[in-house]
Amino acid sequence: MIHPTANIYESAILGENVKVGAFSEIGNKVKIGDNCNVGASVFIPENVILKNNVFVGPHAVFTNDKYAPSKGKWRQELPTIVEDGVSIGANATILPNLTIGQNAKIGAGAVVTKDVPPDVVVAGNPARIII
Repeated sequence: MIHPTANIYESAILGENVKVGAFSEIGNKVKIGDNCNVGASVFIPENVILKNNVFVGPHAVFTNDKYAPSKGKWRQELPTIVEDGVSIGANATILPNLTIGQNAKIGAGAVVTKDVPPDVVVAGNPARIII
C-alpha cells in the first residue's frame, strides 16, 4: 500500500506487499524488496537497496553524499545496502556507501556512519553496537 502523498520515482523498483507512508520519497534506482514497511516522511535517495522484510521508521533519512554540496564539487551518489530483516528506528540517519547486516536493529535517532554487522543493535551518534 502506497500512501497517496508518497513520491515514488519512475525507476524505483518495489517488491510485493510493500507499504510506503505519507510524504515519503523513494528516489530513482531504489530497490525495495518484499514485505517492507517504509514509515511516514522517510527519504530514500538514489542507489539504496532495501532487501526483504525491512522496517524503516518515520522520518528516517538515507543520504547519498558524504559531503555538503558546494560549487565545483562533484556529487557522488554512493550505494547503501540494507540486508533482510533490518529494523531502522524513527529519525535515524544512514550515511551512504555502507551495508547494514541481516537482522540488525538501528535505534531511533541513530546516525549510522559505517557498516553494521548482522544481528546487532546499534544506537547513538555516531551509532555504536550496544547489544
